[in-house]
Amino acid sequence: MNIKAIFSCKTTNWETPQDLFDELDKQYNFTLDVCATSENAKCNEFFTPEIDGLKQEWKGMCWMNPPYGREIGKWVRKAHLEVITGRCRIIALLPARTDTKWFHEWVLNKHEIKFIKGRLRFSDSKNSAPFPSMLVIFEGRP
Repeated sequence: MNIKAIFSCKTTNWETPQDLFDELDKQYNFTLDVCATSENAKCNEFFTPEIDGLKQEWKGMCWMNPPYGREIGKWVRKAHLEVITGRCRIIALLPARTDTKWFHEWVLNKHEIKFIKGRLRFSDSKNSAPFPSMLVIFEGRP
């Protein structure tokens, strides 16, 4: 088994599967995609890397599918802190990495977690993801 290949990836950006987003959007009516590109934004209002959602104030019903690299902890922390302000709710699509520092510090016992059964096939991928996924519902509980 090639462990190096399992944990390596050409990109940290995994575009949200449109069918998953559409199903969630029916329930939550998203208004802001907090980390997107012009090509993959799921909402009319969105923050691009140039705008840097980490430096912006988030409002409304937010969708977050952050880059899955080393910076992911910054996005999860930002989501946790933003909902505490009461200006927004956030639904995040995240890799189910329950062994990470960011998961224990900013998600576990703080926000609702919904594990996704099976492996997602992200929009720009021929194969299913090499990792499990989860939805985290950030709702302002400290």
